[in-house]
Amino acid sequence: MGRLPRSFYLRDDVVTIARELLGKVLVSDIDGVRTAGIITETEAYAGVIDRASHAFGGRRTARTEVMYGRGGIAYVYLCYGIHHLFNVVTNASDTPHAVLVRAMHPVQGIDVMKERRRQERLTTGGPGTVSQALGIRTAHTGTDLLGTVLHIEDLGITVPAAAIVTGPRIGVDYAGEDALLPYRFHFDPRLLP
Repeated sequence: MGRLPRSFYLRDDVVTIARELLGKVLVSDIDGVRTAGIITETEAYAGVIDRASHAFGGRRTARTEVMYGRGGIAYVYLCYGIHHLFNVVTNASDTPHAVLVRAMHPVQGIDVMKERRRQERLTTGGPGTVSQALGIRTAHTGTDLLGTVLHIEDLGITVPAAAIVTGPRIGVDYAGEDALLPYRFHFDPRLLP
């Protein structure tokens, strides 16, 4: 247990990694302030063969180049010009797999997260709200998840298989049949002990 090792990210099955990230703890240490939340929802993106992926067909742009790095780095992009979305790059270099963290259950630094979200009652049920609460911005793209600024911990939280809901990804209708792939995983954090 503890910080996830590089080997966790370097595996070649992005769907398995997305499922196994449930129950892990995403931690940010930005400007000396530690905030953290249990990952409760993820989506897998299978690179060049996945029409929903930013890297579909081998697309390489200034924004997506980080996806071609080795597993265990952050891919953070701006959605609709306002939402900073945090993804975990997986697999070996030149295989642009990624997992979007869609939701989390806050566990540390909740007052700071409320300030960042400008909320009295903190919500982190969407990918933009996760990044905002943790202070993650596009400037963090390429950050090594084995470093000090962002990392993911395994604290031994087990999410029972029966509690995991699997379904299609959200907001990728443009991807045709790939939009229907069962690459989204989530569970109700109220099931946690």
